[in-house]
Order: sequence, then C-alpha cells, then structure tokens
Amino acid sequence: MRGFAPEEFAIRVARAQHRMQETGLSALLLTTEPQLRYFTGYLTRFWESPTRPWFLIVPISGKPVAVIPSIGAALMAQTWIDDIRTWSAPDLEDDGVSLLADTLRELTPENASIGCPDGHETHVRMPLADLRHLESAIGARQITGDHGILRALRMVKSDAEIAKIRTACQIGAHAFARVPEIASAGTPLDQIFRNFQRLCLEEGADWVPYLAGGAEQGGYSDVISPATQTPLRSGDVLMLDTGLVHDGYFCDYDRNWSVGPASKAIRDAHARLVEASDAAFDQARPGVTASQLFHTMNTILTDGSAGTDAGRLGHGLGMSLTEWPSLIPDDHTELQPGMVLTLEPGIAVDGKILVHEENILITEGAPEFLSPRIGPEIAEI
Repeated sequence: MRGFAPEEFAIRVARAQHRMQETGLSALLLTTEPQLRYFTGYLTRFWESPTRPWFLIVPISGKPVAVIPSIGAALMAQTWIDDIRTWSAPDLEDDGVSLLADTLRELTPENASIGCPDGHETHVRMPLADLRHLESAIGARQITGDHGILRALRMVKSDAEIAKIRTACQIGAHAFARVPEIASAGTPLDQIFRNFQRLCLEEGADWVPYLAGGAEQGGYSDVISPATQTPLRSGDVLMLDTGLVHDGYFCDYDRNWSVGPASKAIRDAHARLVEASDAAFDQARPGVTASQLFHTMNTILTDGSAGTDAGRLGHGLGMSLTEWPSLIPDDHTELQPGMVLTLEPGIAVDGKILVHEENILITEGAPEFLSPRIGPEIAEI
C-alpha cells in the first residue's frame, strides 16, 4: 500500500502530544520536509525549490494545522489534514509570516512555549529575517527547542514504515545484482553511475536522490566525489552506494566489485569489513548503544590496519538518507526495537580505502538484515 492509513498519523501525533505535555510545550512548529511529512504524509518533490517556506503546527491537542503556500493546497487536501491555511507565495513583503503568527496565537495560550527541532541534524527552513519577525509577532510566546521530541519519535519506526524501508532495500538488491550488465573493463565510471540509476528505476525505485561510489586501482580515494569519465580497468575496485527512495523511505547500502581478479590485500580488506559489519550486527540488540557498535567495528578494523577517518561507522535510516543516531564514540543512544540502522565500516588499503555498508532492523531479539547479507568474498566483474 502506498502512503499510510490516517491511523498511523494519529498515533504519531498522539505520541508527540504526550511528550509535549511532559515538557511543557503548547505546540510544535515544523518547517522541513521530513518533519511535515512525518505528521501529514505530504509527499512531493516540490521541496527541491527553495523559494517557498512551508509550516506545520502540531498543537497540544487536536490535529495538526498546515500553513502553506496556495500551490500546495490541493495535494495537502489529499492527506488526513483538514485545517489548511494558505497564502499566495512567494510574497516578498510577507511570505506567510503574518498568517503563521495569527495561527500560533489562535492555537496557543499567551505565554506558550512553542517547540522547534533544534538539535544536531536539524535546521529551520525559513529566512532568518522572517523568523525574527515571527518571534516579534507572537507576543509573549517563545519559540524554544523541542526537547528532542522529533528525534525520539523518528528513530523508532512503525511496522508500516519498516515495510517501506524493506521494500527499498529489496529494490536496491535487485539493481545491485544487475551491475555486471552495465559494468566491465573499459566502461566509463560516469556511464555506470547513470545506468545504475536506470536499473534502480527499472526495479521499482521512485527516484534515486543519492548515488555515490568510486573506482580506482586497489581501492578508491573517497566515496563522495562525482563520477568521472575514466574507464574501468583490470585491478580497479568499483563501489556503488545507493540511497534510492520507495514511497518516501530510503535504503542506504553499498557493494564492492573487483574488476578482474582481486589482489590478496583487497580480498583481506573486504573480508575484514564484512567481519566488522557482522560483529556489530550480532551485537545489535536492545539496550546496546551506538557507541558500543562503533567500538566493536573499530576494534576489528584497526587490528593491524587503519580506519578511514570517515567520522562515523553508521547511522539511522528512514525518511532521510541519514538520521539519528550516529555510530560514533560519543553517541550513547540505546538501541530500541524498531530502529533501522546502517553499519558502515571502512578500512584503508595502501593509501586507498574500502567501505562496506548494510541496513539492519533492531527487533526485540536478534536483529534482521534488510539489505541482503553477503559473505566475505568480494564479487568479481
């Protein structure tokens, strides 16, 4: 089923409102695509345009209220939201600020605290001048942080959300299985990138907003550079890392291939990456922390070798390509059933790097691979 039943959103709102009561917030003010979509189901690529701001207010009781440009009213009316307030945007003099201020004054008491997500990985998607104007237009009310409410809610996925991520991972698996159709010695890397996105779409992806990777002799220099026109040659290691989307939810994992027979150094490095990923997978139970998963992988990766200095060895996954938590030494977030994580160990090999990534689901018991678990042997093309 595409989208979610209204009951899914009602549960999310109720959970947010319970946390708002505990923290003394009278409303949440949300401004970014995943925040709005989390409570409404409003799915559109129109967010690619930075021109118009969009707002959603979650009051302490009742349904959310959308304050959005008029161009989005018809689509928002297809969601479970029925209070939709619009203005003609862009308005260079008053781009929704007065309408938003009026709505906040209507929905909250005079001395209200209005929570806006303010932690790591958040931003306020409106002009700074408009934010300051809004603050002056709502009287004694204060815009504060949201006490981590959105982070806590989004970290733990419902069964319906997990089903969408699982489907995205399956689509990725089918595309990865077809890489030998599009990649061989002599094929330019940029052509492989374009064709791999085509494979993802053919296998059922809605779009492919993220594709990274690399191909060089004995590894690759980094995993974020654009693809070049350099043809593959024997001895290269090709890596493709895809974040394709199915019904608004991402997968995010990679695969490596050796062009021709792999050297012993590459075979050993790939095996160590899979060993590190498997060790973290086996440890990933409720109550274990993100930090512990990092140290488990890092210990294996650095046993006689060097890491990649990537900053972290995995992260949360869902409506965004990367979400909370981060698998770093200082993130002590405890794993809970319903969390979806990436495990992303990296290792240095003679001045180059190799990276391996899997997507897993935390359950009440043993975790589950959402991306197909692979063995230690690097594939050959």
